[in-house]
Amino acid sequence: MTIQHDTSFRSISMLFLLLSFLPTSFLAAQDQKAEDNFTKYILQAPESHQFQMIYEVSATTPGAKYYYNTLRFGNKHKVSGAYDMMTGDSLRWEIVKGNYAKRNGFSSASLSGEYLKVNLARPVPAGGEARIRIDKTYTNASNYFKEGKDIVFSRSLGIKRNAVVLPKGYELVACNYPSQVTLTPEGQIMLSFMNRGSRSIPFKIRARPVSNPPKAMMAAPAASPPQATGSGRDKSKARVDYMPPVRTYQDREIVYFLQEPSTHSFRLYHDYTETRPGTDKYLNVVRPGSKASKPSAMILDTGEELEVETLKGDAITKKGIELSQAPTADTEVVVIWFEAVKEGQSVRLRIEETYTDPNRYLVHNGELIWDRSFGRNRNTVILPKGWYLTASSMPAVIEETPEGEISLFFMNDRPDNMDVFIRARKR
Repeated sequence: MTIQHDTSFRSISMLFLLLSFLPTSFLAAQDQKAEDNFTKYILQAPESHQFQMIYEVSATTPGAKYYYNTLRFGNKHKVSGAYDMMTGDSLRWEIVKGNYAKRNGFSSASLSGEYLKVNLARPVPAGGEARIRIDKTYTNASNYFKEGKDIVFSRSLGIKRNAVVLPKGYELVACNYPSQVTLTPEGQIMLSFMNRGSRSIPFKIRARPVSNPPKAMMAAPAASPPQATGSGRDKSKARVDYMPPVRTYQDREIVYFLQEPSTHSFRLYHDYTETRPGTDKYLNVVRPGSKASKPSAMILDTGEELEVETLKGDAITKKGIELSQAPTADTEVVVIWFEAVKEGQSVRLRIEETYTDPNRYLVHNGELIWDRSFGRNRNTVILPKGWYLTASSMPAVIEETPEGEISLFFMNDRPDNMDVFIRARKR
């Protein structure tokens, strides 16, 4: 995600609102913005040199009515369709030249390039996004080919989250970039990884036919809880029925805006996609020792503000809310209500609230201390204005926001929690 777009909730929301009223001619001159990119490459029969690409992306340019997807030069391409991920409906699309894209909303388009222009189901709402899925197939003998009995997939991948599915009946024998290995429901081996850097990865894998291929099976859901690999299990025994979640595909992300440490408070928002049919609420159980205030929520797909209420103790049970553990008098939960998700559809939520946690965010000997566990694969912490970083226990991408604040981006591609300890001093 682009942190500089999220450093001030109120000011950014006002900017999006103003942009939504600007004329189309002005918006056309702006370059398109997007985030949450994910690509799955499904390798076809080796002799075909073909690989299907399922590309998911969120268009975030305020007021945009279409999105341009680059059709990479040197690939013979076939587009099968484009879909709105909120409703599952097909979207209209066409292939256009670079000069057209450059004049109509994609100012960085190459004049010699070709682009897939997708008409969005609705204009991108102020502060929201339009989620789309593109299904296309490339033919490229230099990226996907045979060497004896082996097959090789070698391609420069610039998207941050990627997965590659081997043909059925093939085993993996080599991979040049740290990747998670899982099975698809059809019994095909899948590699997935998250790109931690700012450059494309020259990704290369080698596979060959196997006489004892995996059987078709049920894969773990993408949103399986990361705790399955850590606390709460007997580590003296093997998890014979454990199905590792595909960490790369998990789309929860969170941004913490630390307030002055003497307040022990931090504003945060986290984005979450609900796909389970019939689900009509999101429950955020407040951690022991923390206090939540000023909660709000919206549907990013439409910009709709949602009903939010905070329940505690007996009020949770009386409301018919079921938790994994029976609520006590001190249990507090923030409930976000929305229209029940329909079969084949989904809704993406942005939940915003302020937390106060004197146990994990405090000042000690004049230094800011942040000590908190992260369960999501993408997490950002923005220090208070006027403070500089002196320690971070976990590797992070560190940037300065336009307002002069220091931000730390933590990418966790492992299917477990990350304990993040941060220390900072006043300038």
